[in-house]
Amino acid sequence: MTAYIPPSKPEPLLLPDEAVDHILGPTSAPVTVIEYGDFECPSCCQAHAALKVMLPHFAGQLRFVFRHFPLREVHPHAELAAETAEAAAAQGRFWPMYDLLFAHQQHLKDKHLRDYAEQVGLDMARYQNETRDHVYLQRVQEHMYSGRQLGVRSTPAFYVNGVFTDVSFGLQHLHEAIDRALPA
Repeated sequence: MTAYIPPSKPEPLLLPDEAVDHILGPTSAPVTVIEYGDFECPSCCQAHAALKVMLPHFAGQLRFVFRHFPLREVHPHAELAAETAEAAAAQGRFWPMYDLLFAHQQHLKDKHLRDYAEQVGLDMARYQNETRDHVYLQRVQEHMYSGRQLGVRSTPAFYVNGVFTDVSFGLQHLHEAIDRALPA
C-alpha cells in the first residue's frame, strides 16, 4: 500500500465554501471528500448508498461536500432536480431533499419534485416561485463550471483531500482513499 501524500498546495476549487457548498461533518475533520454528483445518475445513487454507510463509519474524521454536476445530455431531469435541492437548501432542508431525490431517482419530473418539496416541508409558494423563475440555476451552473475547471466529465467524481479518486471500479476505492488520508 502506498503512503498518502497530500497535494503540496491545495487547489482553490477544492476548498469547501460554506456559502455555496453543502457540507456534512466538522470543519476540523482531517479528511474532506468532495463529490460532484447528478441526482439522475445511477452510479451516484450507488455512491449515495455507500456514503450513508461511510459517513457514520468515519464520524468526526470526515467532512463531506456535495456539488451539483447534472449531466443534462443523458439525464434530462437532473438539472431541475439540482435546482430543487438548492431551493430546499435555501429553506434549510438540503440534506432531506438530497436523500429523497436519490431515493426516488426514477421519478424526477416537475410534479414529483413538487411532491418531494411538500414532503420535506418547504414553503410551497416560495418553492414554486423560485423554481419557476430558476432562481438557483446559476448556483447549479457555478458548481458545474468548477467541476469542468477540474476536468470532471462524469459522475460521481470524488476528491479526497484534493486528490481525484477514481471509483469507476467500485466505491471500495473511495473507502480506501479515505483510510489512507487519515492521520496515522
